[in-house]
Amino acid sequence: MVLLLRFLLLCGIADVIRSLSVTSPVQMIEKAKGETAYLPCKFTHSPEDQGPLDIEWLLSPADNQKVDQVIILYSGDKIYDDYYEDLKGRVHFTSSDLKSGDASINVTNLQLSDIGTYQCKVKKAPGVGNKKIQLTVLVKPSGIRCYVDGSEEIGNDFKLKCEPKEGSLPLQYEWQKLSNSQKLPTALITEMTSSVINVKNATTEYSGTYRCTVSNRVGSDQCLLRLDVVPPSNRAATIAGAIIGTLLALVLISLILFCCRKKRREKKYEKEVHHDISSRILTRLMPLRWYKYEVLKNMKHYSIWLYFGPLVKT
Repeated sequence: MVLLLRFLLLCGIADVIRSLSVTSPVQMIEKAKGETAYLPCKFTHSPEDQGPLDIEWLLSPADNQKVDQVIILYSGDKIYDDYYEDLKGRVHFTSSDLKSGDASINVTNLQLSDIGTYQCKVKKAPGVGNKKIQLTVLVKPSGIRCYVDGSEEIGNDFKLKCEPKEGSLPLQYEWQKLSNSQKLPTALITEMTSSVINVKNATTEYSGTYRCTVSNRVGSDQCLLRLDVVPPSNRAATIAGAIIGTLLALVLISLILFCCRKKRREKKYEKEVHHDISSRILTRLMPLRWYKYEVLKNMKHYSIWLYFGPLVKT
C-alpha cells in the first residue's frame, strides 16, 4: 500500500514537471506616465503539450465596473493587437519568435487609463498556464511654482510656497538655501520638508535663493525662489501719494468734462446763429427773384444791375 502511494505520488510530480508552466519575475510594476512598461511572461512546455500555441494577454481595469479586455492575442501563428481601442498601437510582443518561450509585452506611452491587472495566459494543449502583473501608472511632479505669499519686509510674517501643477501622491518636498553661506535660520529647519514654510518676524537673515524639489516614486522637479527681506516702506508717504494721485485724477476728469460741455455749447450757438442768418437771407431773396423775372421781361438792358444791386447793399 505504501509502495503504491509512493508510485502515485511520483507519477503526480512527474506530471507537474512535464506540464506547461508560466513564470514572471515581478508581480507589480510602477511606471511614470508617458514611459514604456515591460511586462515579462516566460513559459516552458513538456513534450506531451502537442496542441497549437495560443498566447493571450488580458487587462482587468482598475475600474471594477469594466469587464476584462483582451489586449493582444497570438493564435494560428498570427498576432492580433487591435482588440482594445485604448491600447491600440501601444501594445506589442517583445519577441519575434513567440514559440521560443517568451510571451512578454511592451506597453508604450503609458496613460492613467492603463492602470490595472494584466494577465498572461498560455495554452498548448493539454497544458495551460497564466500569470498576473499589477501595473500602476504614476505622474511625475511637473510645473513646480515657487512664490512668496505676503510682504517681504523686516518684522513681517509671510509664507514661502512650493506648488506642483501635477504629480501623483504621495509627494515629498525638500527646501534648500543656496546662497548666503547656505545658512538656514533655526526656525526654518523643521519646515524644510513641507510644501509651505511659515516665516515669522522676518529678518535679513532669511534673504537668499531657495530651491524646492518635489518628488515621488517615479520622478522629481524643482523651482528656484529669490527672497529679499527689506526694511519696511514709508506707508504714510505711500498713502499720501495715493490720495494726492486720486485728487489729481478727479481734477483732470472735471477739467475734461468742463471743456467738453463748453465746446458743445459753442457748437450749439454757432448752429443757431447760422440758422438765423440763413433764414434772413432767404426771406430777402424770395421777392428779388420775382422782381428779377419782371425786370428781365420789360427791361433787358438793366436786368443785371437791378438784380445784384439790392444784394450788395444788403
